[in-house]
Amino acid sequence: MSQSILTSPDPNVLHPLPGFTSVVFLKPLLAQEQITNVVVGDYSYYHDFDEPRSFFRRNVRYNIGFSGTHLRIGKYCAIGHGATILMADCNHPIGGVTTFPFAIFGQDWADPPLDQYPHAPARDIVIGNDVWIGYEATILPGAQIGNGVIIGAKAVVGGDIPDYSVVVGNPGRVIKKRFDDDTIARLLKLAWWDWPAEKVALNTELLIKGGIDGLESLCD
Repeated sequence: MSQSILTSPDPNVLHPLPGFTSVVFLKPLLAQEQITNVVVGDYSYYHDFDEPRSFFRRNVRYNIGFSGTHLRIGKYCAIGHGATILMADCNHPIGGVTTFPFAIFGQDWADPPLDQYPHAPARDIVIGNDVWIGYEATILPGAQIGNGVIIGAKAVVGGDIPDYSVVVGNPGRVIKKRFDDDTIARLLKLAWWDWPAEKVALNTELLIKGGIDGLESLCD
């Protein structure tokens, strides 16, 4: 077998497709930003018809920091043009009579400070491995998206999304699972996204065509 079959893209190259600046790997893009509450796995990419390098400033919104939440994106995720991730700092307080954030305007409205407002508890946003987020989809604060999920174009997704689900609409709803429960359990145990890149390169045909039996045999 030719050694060239084992080559893989460099996950630390910003533009992995020569001549196409509309696609960026997010991990090296994040390395150019001074952002400490975001983690991205290898080979996850974003495609944008306009300016993909602005992803962490234009598509990850309200990442101000006072909520203390994080954004975690796994490996091998594909994020389509215009997808938006809303951090928990966008949430207004709902524990009192009004939701108006007086403190952000300062002056005599600065007391009490914003961190003392009755905000609802906030969770991190977690996007699993091998997730496909469609064109102009919106991920809401606290969303927990499992591995292998497909999110349809312009869907609005929050809450807990099970592994290998397909989500569409606003509000986003699970319309089906990509595989039966037994197959999903096998896929999660397989966790191919944690394989060395060379092993992935050697077995892309099996991965693409759904040969789970063959993939499992590689782990015996």
